[in-house]
Amino acid sequence: MSDAPDMGDLIETDDPSFQHVLACVFGVQEHESRTYLTLLDNPGSTVAELADILDRDRSNVNRSLTTLMEKGLAGRERRLLDPGGYVYQYTGTPLPEAKEMLHEALDEWAERVHDSIDDYGGE
Repeated sequence: MSDAPDMGDLIETDDPSFQHVLACVFGVQEHESRTYLTLLDNPGSTVAELADILDRDRSNVNRSLTTLMEKGLAGRERRLLDPGGYVYQYTGTPLPEAKEMLHEALDEWAERVHDSIDDYGGE
């Protein structure tokens, strides 16, 4: 079970940071939202490079990247190496696009809440 913050956590926070909003809305853990923000500052990074920057184990960074890709917050490209083989380079979804995704998700959630209020008939 994930210990990712959720919308309830967001509602209880008076002045949420962008990283906290990102974690709550997309249901990712704080370290995953930190990985996303690091990708924005370091596009085209490899897992090893991100692990160094974040001071985290490569396997943990790899899991964070998988989650971010599943949520549409990161992408990867394969780069061929001169001596042979390849390496994956990761890039975060551009901030304006991520912000739009956040707005859409929050708007959809708010609409569902409003519908629940409007649909309640009392008993």
